[in-house]
Amino acid sequence: MAIMTTTSSLTYLPVLERIAEEISRTPGRGRPADYIPALAACDPRSFGMAVAELDGTVYGVGDWRRPFSAQSITKVFTLALDLAREGDALWEHVGREPSGNPFNSLVQLEHENGIPRNPFINAGALVVTDRLQTRTGDAAGELLAFLRAESGNRALDFDREVAASEAAHGDRNAALAHFMASYGNIDNDVPVLLDQYFRQCSVAASCADLALATGFLARHGIRADGGRLLSRSQAKQVNAIMLTCGTYDAAGDFAYRVGLPGKSGVGGGIIAVVPGRCTLCVWSPGLDERGNSVAGVAALDWFTTLTGLSVF
Repeated sequence: MAIMTTTSSLTYLPVLERIAEEISRTPGRGRPADYIPALAACDPRSFGMAVAELDGTVYGVGDWRRPFSAQSITKVFTLALDLAREGDALWEHVGREPSGNPFNSLVQLEHENGIPRNPFINAGALVVTDRLQTRTGDAAGELLAFLRAESGNRALDFDREVAASEAAHGDRNAALAHFMASYGNIDNDVPVLLDQYFRQCSVAASCADLALATGFLARHGIRADGGRLLSRSQAKQVNAIMLTCGTYDAAGDFAYRVGLPGKSGVGGGIIAVVPGRCTLCVWSPGLDERGNSVAGVAALDWFTTLTGLSVF
């Protein structure tokens, strides 16, 4: 049975319920991120999904209210917060091209003089966090305040256990930061930057929280309170980078299957944007070999198939 809808009669809840039913039949769900011990114990069969409309109405199924570790999803918000402050000057320090390499790779940095390929690989996210830290004095705190305001959930917070776990296993990120610092592309002391970055990635939020917090990208830069964070052009830029770089070195396959700007995290979450319509967040902690949620990608594929909504 197909559930193809029109934009004027779109009802999200039946679509989400259909997706949850299909996902429940999926035998393989991948494996949680075992290199971050605090995430390794997650049940890969957990599943939640939420859709937020432009006015803040939110629908969900499964574990859509259950907080999980946002991880790299937060890179979208720090990018937006820094881009709002310094504009195009940011792009002198980080590129906008897909990497084609794992998200924590050191390989390209030496060939490209310490300039990361894009803001969503770890090196690029470290640069963005560093620049936001320089401008605010507390990049992680700025991020948390933004997420609380946009989601309407004042209880959102960092997960200290996850942050400590990442810090204890963060040698690769430390190497990336020191290497870029040697090229003059990091302003702050590396230990300060790493503390900010690990706290940023440790934010615990639900599908509902993150779908709502992403709404400014569907509203072309307008925040939940009606204020403008990004220009329409800047919002387009962030969405474009999400489409081409948001799912590590699987971005081409994600665009092919889903057809929406998206950003994944190794906690099992993925956010996605339908510009001018709605935002989504799906969570299931079982990952594929590239670090993306197996059930999450499948659920978003189902969503665009059933609704006909995509950017193509």
